Amino acid sequence: MGTATLTPPATAAPAAGKAGRTGRRLRPARERAFWPFLLPALIAYSALFVLPSLFGFWVSFNKWAGPGSAMTWNGLGNYLELTRSEAFRTAFVNTFVLAFGGGALVFAFTFLSMMVLRQVKGRAFIRSVIFLPMIISVIAVGVAIGFLLNPDGAVNTILGWVGIEGRPWLGPDMVFKCIVAGLVWSSTGFYVALMMSAADSIPPYLYEDAKLVGATKWEQFRHITLPLTWDVFAVSAVLWVVNSLKVFEIVIAFTTAGTPASPPIQARTVAVQQYASVAGGGVPELGSGAAMGVVILIVTTVLIVLTRRVTRRERVELS
Repeated sequence: MGTATLTPPATAAPAAGKAGRTGRRLRPARERAFWPFLLPALIAYSALFVLPSLFGFWVSFNKWAGPGSAMTWNGLGNYLELTRSEAFRTAFVNTFVLAFGGGALVFAFTFLSMMVLRQVKGRAFIRSVIFLPMIISVIAVGVAIGFLLNPDGAVNTILGWVGIEGRPWLGPDMVFKCIVAGLVWSSTGFYVALMMSAADSIPPYLYEDAKLVGATKWEQFRHITLPLTWDVFAVSAVLWVVNSLKVFEIVIAFTTAGTPASPPIQARTVAVQQYASVAGGGVPELGSGAAMGVVILIVTTVLIVLTRRVTRRERVELS
């Protein structure tokens, strides 16, 4: 018996070539249709964000009191002045303390909540309660905590009832610690919601198998929960870095609750110090404020890159 050989139709190759030519003709048409949709957004973004950012970078090399005044070239003078400013150095250190110390507390509470809430009855309600401070305005949170911690506020009053002497919560040594605590309290719910949304998608049988081999809750979290939610944690870490480096509202509301005074130097972040240099009374220093903005932009970029590198892991998938 002979062997039958199937040969493709003679028209197959020309058909493939025709399809390729048709695809090449359609590609420029798609590209032409792409730009009319992209250009309006690109123009708006450039006008509202890119050009003001470039202008702010230029202002950082000048002395300028604002519109209506002359702009004089100052070179690196504004940046050198920041290195000599005690207020900026304190604000810069406070910002890093808030980013790293506050971030450590936020994610410690987040991971603890993930371990506890995974099997607790009514965890949806508890999660909603934890998330509630995130819904409230940050300014309202700052004002409320500021009033509670005033020398004659509710906290010292309650301490007096139990025979404990009240503390100067808003004093130079305590005020920034209280701000960090208030920000951690108001922000943790958001990251708990993000991480728990990833943890809820983990199949229960993994934890059941882990229990059968005698794994503790910590071992279950370390070997199951954390690896399978690591991608969400990496995104959450970047979000925290970005948000913590521009903290402003809670400091203003916290330290000025019941008083028109500006925030003390010990409580300021870079964003607050930038505001104080531009609109804090006296002659505005827009050059100095722009220099602070450039510095914090560079720091934010570096920290985001480092955070992405530190949190880079191979993706864990269920087989």
